[in-house]
Amino acid sequence: MSIPEPLTPVLPPPAAVPLFSPRKVRLGITPTGWSNSDDPGIDLVPPIGFRQILSEMALAGYQGTQMSGKFPGDPQILRRELTLRGLTISEPWVGTFFSIGNQRDSFSAFERELAFMQAIGERSLVVAELGGAVHQQPVDPLANRPIWCDSQWRAVLEGLNAMGQQARAAGMTLAYHPHVGTGIENAADIERLLHSTDPEVVSLLLDTGHLTYVGVDPLEVARRYAGRIGHVHLKNVRAETLRLAEAEGWSFLEAIRRGVFTVPGDPQGCIAFEPIFQALAEAHYEGWLMVEAEQDPNQADPLTYALIARHFLRRTTGL
Repeated sequence: MSIPEPLTPVLPPPAAVPLFSPRKVRLGITPTGWSNSDDPGIDLVPPIGFRQILSEMALAGYQGTQMSGKFPGDPQILRRELTLRGLTISEPWVGTFFSIGNQRDSFSAFERELAFMQAIGERSLVVAELGGAVHQQPVDPLANRPIWCDSQWRAVLEGLNAMGQQARAAGMTLAYHPHVGTGIENAADIERLLHSTDPEVVSLLLDTGHLTYVGVDPLEVARRYAGRIGHVHLKNVRAETLRLAEAEGWSFLEAIRRGVFTVPGDPQGCIAFEPIFQALAEAHYEGWLMVEAEQDPNQADPLTYALIARHFLRRTTGL
């Protein structure tokens, strides 16, 4: 399925009156428009190198990026490449497996990423529980996502609290990412998560696209839990593609390949971001605003879409 290319203005639009302090809120973009970590088959042909990805992010005017398997694993090498382009790493993405009893590997992965971020010189960590997750499987993620019993919930919540304490002791922050096809994805799941974790050490990652995919209004989440939001992923959704995904039972990766996600500022997207920004600003949000749109780069030119989102953010947030 071909995604029509929207036009990118040559000059950036006038900036709005800033909603956020640039000292407290930074803009970044994830590598998922260039290369997809969930499905390595979604990549440019020939594959794109990490230096080009970082250079295009910097050219588009971003300050940071999520960690990617394409980037160098040596923090000193990566930090040099980032510094050359005025970038940093906004967060690693850590999968945990508390719900299936795998505490050892969960903490081991977490501690590796904590040490990595300390070496990079940043302090944000993002986690999601992947026990029983189906978002990488060839099944409908909404119909087949895991439903945990009370003991599984208890293991996840206790594990997250322990990780949050460990992160805080190291001077880091921990944000939980509700994700399509996992045990924590909808409004009831988020309520249980936040009610049963320590607000001092576990915050919420607001992902506008994942919430919309599962039928949750991201604006309602932003308003209801404004004080718990510690990280933001700005993902737009093509409503007609999502309708087809639901009707035909596409897998999550199939929906991505067919263009269910796009960037803020794309007129094909259905999410109204301005009131979400307003809700975050009124709550004095501090942290990253990360553009994220898993797209097939052979159908949706990554730099084009990065610029669309960056111009939109300048116009709507003033940053």
